Amino acid sequence: MYRRACMLVLLIFCSHRLLGQDLSDLQIHGYANQGFVISSNNNFLSMSTSKGSFQWTEGAISVTDPINDKLRVGIQLHMYQIGQLGGPDVEVDWALGDYKVNDWFGLRAGKIKIPMGLFNKVQDVDSLYPWALLPQGIYPIENREMNLAALGGEVYGNLSLGKHHGNLLYDAFLGEGYLAMNSGYGRQLQEYGLNFPTDPSGRNFGGDLRWMSPKGELTLGASAQSQALDGQDASGSLHMPPALMFAYYAQWTHGKLELDAEYWRTPLYPVLTVNGVTVPVPIDGRAWYPMVDYRLAKGLTVGTYYSHWVNKSEDTSQPANYSKDWVLSSRYDFNQYFYAKLEGHFLHGIAVGYDAQTNPNGLKDNASILAARIGFAF
Repeated sequence: MYRRACMLVLLIFCSHRLLGQDLSDLQIHGYANQGFVISSNNNFLSMSTSKGSFQWTEGAISVTDPINDKLRVGIQLHMYQIGQLGGPDVEVDWALGDYKVNDWFGLRAGKIKIPMGLFNKVQDVDSLYPWALLPQGIYPIENREMNLAALGGEVYGNLSLGKHHGNLLYDAFLGEGYLAMNSGYGRQLQEYGLNFPTDPSGRNFGGDLRWMSPKGELTLGASAQSQALDGQDASGSLHMPPALMFAYYAQWTHGKLELDAEYWRTPLYPVLTVNGVTVPVPIDGRAWYPMVDYRLAKGLTVGTYYSHWVNKSEDTSQPANYSKDWVLSSRYDFNQYFYAKLEGHFLHGIAVGYDAQTNPNGLKDNASILAARIGFAF
């Protein structure tokens, strides 16, 4: 009810502005894309990819309005379907009011994007990066909602360190995070026999600090986030005490070349209670990737990355506790609105991207996956 009330207040505020003022400053953006995935072994992301699957559709529309020089409001509506995940319902991706006092201090409130790592704030906007799938060890698309947004407030700013020393950017937030029951984590809970009527939620807070070189070519940063979760239904409960997650990252751009790297540690200690039986599910995730992309010709970008994830709380020699993904990718922009992506994944390990329900005959340790997306953005 609290989340719905906040969204309603913001929508009324926006509506009042729209009905009573000039619309010339209103900004409307959106995107839609369709994907296809085929795999040599296993079914990936809850799709029947061993036979080839088009069950990958996504779209969003956002509206932002600068009320004055300091205040703007906005909202983005989003829907997606990835195999058995998501659904036809349109949901609020983010909705906020943003008051910027000056360059070094601003405030946001509403459903805000979580500042975590290089791509977290943009991972739901496919048109902004060349990859069909971001490194799944850090940005798992089937569990994107877990780190994407929180209902609360944020302070942010850009501090100049002088002409020759670059800029220091900061974000700090406090709010309520949640685990979507129509996500991959939700499906895992259902496999344990838990199907919560409302999304498990809890206190979420953290921040991001990054340094940018004077010319903006080099970015170095670190993020931290604490997330707690609780959920309850007739057959049991989920309790995850506050878990502190860290991210460290670097980005370097020069002309047509971009290099990125990140390391995340996500120690989570959820405890499930199912029909009176307590089931601890410890996860000490360690993930990293190096990434490079290059604009080879007008409209054409090529790239590669290696994504590595292990669960240090279990035997890391077992395929169920690691995922190693070599990726070759290309993107072609037909014009400023239409683009296409083609990407090959060579996966070793089964810890990321798979579920038991769509692989009833078990999983093979290795798989090759071809992912393609075509999209429209305005």
